[in-house]
Amino acid sequence: MMKLDGVVAFVTTVEAGSISAASRRLGLAKSVVSERLAELERTLGATLLQRSTRQLSLTHGGQTFLPRAQRILREAEEAAAELAARSGTLAGPLRLSAPVGFGILHLGAALARFLEGHPQIEVSLELDDGFVDATSGGFDAVLRHGAVGDGRLIARRLARSRRLLVAAPAYLESAGVPASLADLERHRGILYANRSGDWRFAAPGGWSVVRPVAALRVNNGIVMRDVAAAGLGIALLPSFFVHEALAQGTLVEIDVGLEAEGAELFLAYPRDHGASVKIRALADSLRCSFGDPPYWER
Repeated sequence: MMKLDGVVAFVTTVEAGSISAASRRLGLAKSVVSERLAELERTLGATLLQRSTRQLSLTHGGQTFLPRAQRILREAEEAAAELAARSGTLAGPLRLSAPVGFGILHLGAALARFLEGHPQIEVSLELDDGFVDATSGGFDAVLRHGAVGDGRLIARRLARSRRLLVAAPAYLESAGVPASLADLERHRGILYANRSGDWRFAAPGGWSVVRPVAALRVNNGIVMRDVAAAGLGIALLPSFFVHEALAQGTLVEIDVGLEAEGAELFLAYPRDHGASVKIRALADSLRCSFGDPPYWER
């Protein structure tokens, strides 16, 4: 009979990239993980992983078994969570991914509040400004700002956030204050490297696009905010990055007569994950912590 701990060892090894990394993630000795993998392969009568001194790769059988193994674990966790919820308790692991800047600025206190209410949930949070695939990255849910254009995912809206054009008063004093999209194209832009360098604005006939001269490209909103406050150029940033700087006057908002593309916050998870009671509880808790409207928009 196939044992669940062997399936856990297999999926974790694939997602972590090595047996050593899987053993650290599971809190087990490397020899224990290796033995569980070997026992699973004996039970299935197939080799799942091709091991070498330098790398680990999936065999054809492993590629076939992996999505089913991931589904087995998700359904087992969901079943345990639903049983716990019926007794009034949510418990078990919850693996999350979120952007670095938003996580640093806004997730610490919000997650603490969630865990105070659900102390038996074990949250693992990884901050990453790159694109994280919620369907194959080993996460139960990912937090994103902006549209979630993936039909494989269910997205729960957490809060709204506008994108604002901002710059330091000293920069605007020296370079001038743009009053139109045409003016913007002549200014230096601090651009987010993980998105297109275009700035999109809602115009009556559709989206209008501005392509500013790049003064800097960087994949982190906090760095963009700080560089803008230092006077390098104009940045287009979600309000959750700049609300305090605007209140303090280190940045000022620029009005060009059109609203920029928004940056609503979503908690997204795979459709085949089921209606996770833990994810629903987390989404409800985060909405409560952020407020409606969220505190960065007040």
